[in-house]
Amino acid sequence: MSSRSACYYVGAANGRAVAKPLAIGRMMPRLVFCLCLLASGRSGADNKALPLTLHYFGTAGLAHSGSGQAEFVRDLSQPDGVKSGQWSATVDSLAGLQANLTVNDQLEIVGQGVSRYHFGGTYLPELTWAYAKYSPRPELDLRGGRLGVDFYMRADSRLVGYSYLPVRPAVDYYGGLPYQYIDGLDGTVKLPMGKGILRAKLFGGYSPEKIPPAWDVSGALVLGGNLGYQWDSWQLRFSYTQIQHARDLARIQELLAALRGIPRPETQAAADALTVQDTISRHYSLGMTYDKGPWQVELMVSGAVHETASLQDNFAGYLLAGYRVGAVTPYAGLSWSQAATNTIGRTKIPLLDAAVAKAIGASHSNQHTFMLGLRWDFYRGMDAKIQWDTVLGSPDSVFLVRGEQPGWNGQTDVLSATLDFAY
Repeated sequence: MSSRSACYYVGAANGRAVAKPLAIGRMMPRLVFCLCLLASGRSGADNKALPLTLHYFGTAGLAHSGSGQAEFVRDLSQPDGVKSGQWSATVDSLAGLQANLTVNDQLEIVGQGVSRYHFGGTYLPELTWAYAKYSPRPELDLRGGRLGVDFYMRADSRLVGYSYLPVRPAVDYYGGLPYQYIDGLDGTVKLPMGKGILRAKLFGGYSPEKIPPAWDVSGALVLGGNLGYQWDSWQLRFSYTQIQHARDLARIQELLAALRGIPRPETQAAADALTVQDTISRHYSLGMTYDKGPWQVELMVSGAVHETASLQDNFAGYLLAGYRVGAVTPYAGLSWSQAATNTIGRTKIPLLDAAVAKAIGASHSNQHTFMLGLRWDFYRGMDAKIQWDTVLGSPDSVFLVRGEQPGWNGQTDVLSATLDFAY
């Protein structure tokens, strides 16, 4: 069975629109679980099956890194990763449960919870989806609640290992975008056009998440949309998302206080340039997939532009190709992430200038990764994968790793093996 078989997990949305989290985003998780419990109770009472379906998915994985100077992580939501001499199950292992309650032909309630290694260094389960979907017409879907983000194509199915070809989504491309969900609203319109289907989506909401080390992105306003076209075995999509940050990064708060405490134009200008709160980050992406016969090909490119100097503008992408031979699919890929080095005026105080340079450099990436792997769909709803990655970067490429030490040269090899399931 190919990776497209798990398409029912692929949802989407992102957003925000005011200055306080939407009430529906707070209430929807409780509503979803109350309805699920009510449905379960009614089913037991009258012994009749209700339209409540449960889906399970997960990944058991091991990863080994060749570098002892930095820790390899799946994305920036993980506080630490794997380094030389270790085998780690924390990078890729996770488990999820999804419940779909069909109220009627127009209304569906969906809830999803995932246990994975994330902020705080725990596997504490997260409520990743909790929304109501209303479809007043076949071509229109409206959703409200907690929604998986799809800033980039396929981003909202990143946690379902069975739904994609490699061991993990390309770290150079998806790793720097750790947002997994928002609380908000979205609307999707599907219209026939030519030989295919045109899809347009708008979304808005607030992020409730935290990103290590101590980067609290909760309260960030997220707005955006995407436009896609699907015909035959091809899919194309353009996406735009903007994030209005509600807080400064924890790693620069002491530096900002020091700069603002010195009444000089140079230090005040540096503080203004580094401030993240109330600034906007804009993300653009273009994606293409082809899946027909033995071939499966994906090409994605994206750009990020930030108003703050604390986050460097970035260009990233990946190319992945696989060829099915029965139940086995060998694949190869190339991904990259390149940041533009930010510069701001000097404070003329050497210690502060060094601290400013370090703060700016913390978001720098300059690397590319070659991947080679094999996927074996050995049973319905299950696969086994083995993958080798070689990361080639510069010594100052530190954004996509954790715990970099003196001597880090930006390069490492990672060997991974996973077992995925989805039912």
